[in-house]
Amino acid sequence: MNDDVRNIVLGLVATGISASLGWLARTCLWRRKLRRKRAFFGLPENAEALLVVNRDPAAAEPAVHRFDVFALLELSALVKECGAHADVVTQDEVRQGFGERAEFCVGGPASNRRTAAHMSALLPGLRITVEPEPVAERGTFHIGGERYRRERGVAEYVLLARITAEDRARPVFLFCGQSAITNQAATRYLARHHERLARRYGDGTFVLLLKVLNSQAYGPDVVERVADVTRAARTPSPDPEPAGAQ
Repeated sequence: MNDDVRNIVLGLVATGISASLGWLARTCLWRRKLRRKRAFFGLPENAEALLVVNRDPAAAEPAVHRFDVFALLELSALVKECGAHADVVTQDEVRQGFGERAEFCVGGPASNRRTAAHMSALLPGLRITVEPEPVAERGTFHIGGERYRRERGVAEYVLLARITAEDRARPVFLFCGQSAITNQAATRYLARHHERLARRYGDGTFVLLLKVLNSQAYGPDVVERVADVTRAARTPSPDPEPAGAQ
């Protein structure tokens, strides 16, 4: 074998080794990211996730708002990426505690009784006005002495929460907005930023207040993080509960 042939063979071997090492590194990185994602969402391989569907309170008959349907589709994609399975149920069909399965609840207490139950039990410092009158106060958030009122189509708020209990294995995610489009905005925010949220909060509880800006023009895409309200939401408020709030 002359020097030219030997150099070609050595080059091919080196290229093959480099390609193999690169593939191995990418595979290890992908698997590590997948493990972190599964841990954050509480979705090991072949696990079952509970997607709790709300109802549109403005509809004459029980129905799901189209933006809430879009939110469920985005959540289903996240579940599938983890190698898990989604079980979609309506908010009035769930008759179990939490922690056995990862749970994703779409909608506020006015449209989703499951969300209302979780808020009452786990987020005692959070109240949301659910009475239809006065119209201007409907959907207002009361958090730690602060009030966040909805400006329809201009500035609307949504809570994105990941809740865990010490003796429970799986988390509950809440997408509790002042409108259906804000629910979708929260699910999209979670899909886009779950890695950063996992790095910051790990497998713990968090409650984030988000603002959806100019949804009538931009839909669910322009979202501003207002504050981390975890401590206020989990601390019982000493103030008397206002009429029409939950």
